[in-house]
Amino acid sequence: MNGALAGAVATTLSVVCLVLLPFGSQRLLPQIEHPERLVLREAGWNRSLLAWEGLRAIGTVFGLALAGAFGVVLLGLIGAAAPSILARTIAARRRNGRARQTVAVLQMTLASLRSGATLTEALRFATRPGQEIEPGPFSAAMRGFDLGAPLDVALREARTPARDHRVVLGLDALALCVAEQLPSSRCVTLIGSAVDRLVFEQRIADDVRARTSGLRVQVVLLAALVPGLALYLAFTVPGLAETLSMPLGRFVLLPAAAILEAAGIIASRRLVSDIR
Repeated sequence: MNGALAGAVATTLSVVCLVLLPFGSQRLLPQIEHPERLVLREAGWNRSLLAWEGLRAIGTVFGLALAGAFGVVLLGLIGAAAPSILARTIAARRRNGRARQTVAVLQMTLASLRSGATLTEALRFATRPGQEIEPGPFSAAMRGFDLGAPLDVALREARTPARDHRVVLGLDALALCVAEQLPSSRCVTLIGSAVDRLVFEQRIADDVRARTSGLRVQVVLLAALVPGLALYLAFTVPGLAETLSMPLGRFVLLPAAAILEAAGIIASRRLVSDIR
């Protein structure tokens, strides 16, 4: 194929695409979604995704500046990943807080039901301002109910962004009571069983966290021991310092060691999280 024929084919394809562009359907376009949208929502990020990417760019530039100053390329990667790590940590803590809050809301709802209140009144009492640490899915469901949506529909819609199974369990139990129009005695039984399960899971999680707290500290200390010994030997043994300052040490040995250290810490924490 000569150049003239290739140019003619490219021109033809361009003209066809420009002609068909106004008639194209948006359904054919790929739905591109930010991979950290849900994480940022759980972490409480209220600004735009463009501002988030700007923050990530600032961290990357700062990391690259440190990498250029110290000659360690890994610092650039750490600067780029630091905002995501911080956001996921905050999201995990807030998710755990919402799970604990779910138990408190269900317990207050159960107490109100046992005192003779209806389910709507019990939920309104449990989610009134000052009861919840932060506005959660139960408050969102009650806001939807106040705006005219059926209570069971509002509860099901509130479970859509929830990622913790404990929150989903509590919302499903309440939605089932409303959708099936169960009497108060059946609602008390159903919500009580959900509360007992959530309390049991929370006690197991707290027990595992308490039993593994010392082990997690030991893992971090052992992980910090190796870089400390390497730094000490780098100051006391000139040959090792020269090896680490060479391209082999800066671009292979040090990054590989840091990646293995981080992988060990993350794997140990992930294991404990899976057990909980």
